[in-house]
Amino acid sequence: MTQLKEGAKAPLFKGKDQDGKWVGLEDFKGKKVVLYFYPKDDTPGCTAEACNLRDNYDYLLEKGFAIIGISPDDEKSHAKFRAKFELPFSLIADPEAKILNAYGVWGEKNMYGKKYMGVLRTTFVVDESGNILKIISKVNTGDHTRQILEELGIN
Repeated sequence: MTQLKEGAKAPLFKGKDQDGKWVGLEDFKGKKVVLYFYPKDDTPGCTAEACNLRDNYDYLLEKGFAIIGISPDDEKSHAKFRAKFELPFSLIADPEAKILNAYGVWGEKNMYGKKYMGVLRTTFVVDESGNILKIISKVNTGDHTRQILEELGIN
């Protein structure tokens, strides 16, 4: 599993969003990007995280951030999730876990003693030059925007 560090170059990627359009990290050159990896569309924690980012979207834009969500769900699932919760940002489908593996967020999980492979909920903040500014692995789904800004020292 890839172990990325703050200050390292963020792996470039391209994936299809909820509309079937190709979206890649290079499309956001010159902007800071909140790249958040989450396990599954329309589940309680993932919905709380997405809605918190949605509710603070204008403020994050004001601060110069773009937001991209990535999960192993397919484009159709992302389209439904995005429409249901009126999410203003792209959700990238990664059913083969290529992007997830590149960022080291596909790994072994344990629930009720059962081990399985899945998404390790993680957020990467990437700077304008494509370097990783911050890695947040203990995500506060209900208050993620505040957590991101505090980690970066932004009010």
